Amino acid sequence: MTLRVLVADDEMLARRRLVRLLAALEGIEVVAECASGEEALSRIASGGVDLALFDINMPGLSGIDAKALLGEGGPHVIFATAHPEHAVSAFDVGASDYILKPIDAQRLSKAIERARKLLVDRAKEADAAEPADDAGAPAAPIGRLAIPTRKGVVLIDPADVTHAVLEDELVTVHTLKGAFLTDFTLQELEGRLPAGRFERVHRRALLNLERVERLEPLDTGGYVARTVTGLDVEVSRQSARRLRRRLGLARGTGDE
Repeated sequence: MTLRVLVADDEMLARRRLVRLLAALEGIEVVAECASGEEALSRIASGGVDLALFDINMPGLSGIDAKALLGEGGPHVIFATAHPEHAVSAFDVGASDYILKPIDAQRLSKAIERARKLLVDRAKEADAAEPADDAGAPAAPIGRLAIPTRKGVVLIDPADVTHAVLEDELVTVHTLKGAFLTDFTLQELEGRLPAGRFERVHRRALLNLERVERLEPLDTGGYVARTVTGLDVEVSRQSARRLRRRLGLARGTGDE
């Protein structure tokens, strides 16, 4: 993880030395050098800063004042100062660390790694707070049937589907607005369409009972279902028995 670091110190020589020490560390990018607390806050407000190193005694806003104004959502702050008496105040405003000048490279490295760990922990907490995107959970229904076709995904109101038939190894979904060839199997379609409205009437056909105008009997004991679009769907003998039970018809009704 590369840390984007801002350095704020009103003394140019102290700033430059700190920047040189930071440049010797891996995973560090110094994105700004500021000479005051106000300048640092303005730069931080524009974004792109993960960690700030503040001197404490600066003209205008002190480093501690600037840290207090950042709030909890701002970058982590390490104080780099020649004044040990401010340590308690620094930690009171939530400093990640407090290092004394002249700055020791090893001590700086330790403070940077501590801040890096805090940033990683913050990111993990933010991820944990996000709503889970569980790929294994069933998707919430949207009330539309999504049919993958060779020209893209077509979204269809299930009520508009009249029937679906398997022809030449592919399924054609017939609707009030046209027919669509899809790679779905009849079984997959049946699982996606509202239960109760659709009936598997043949091993090669699925029928929307609400889009049937009449059932005409066949000598085989099955039916021909005439749909509202004028297309016919064969109903097998076995499916016809089940269909009669669903429709509350006596055995043989309509077979004469």
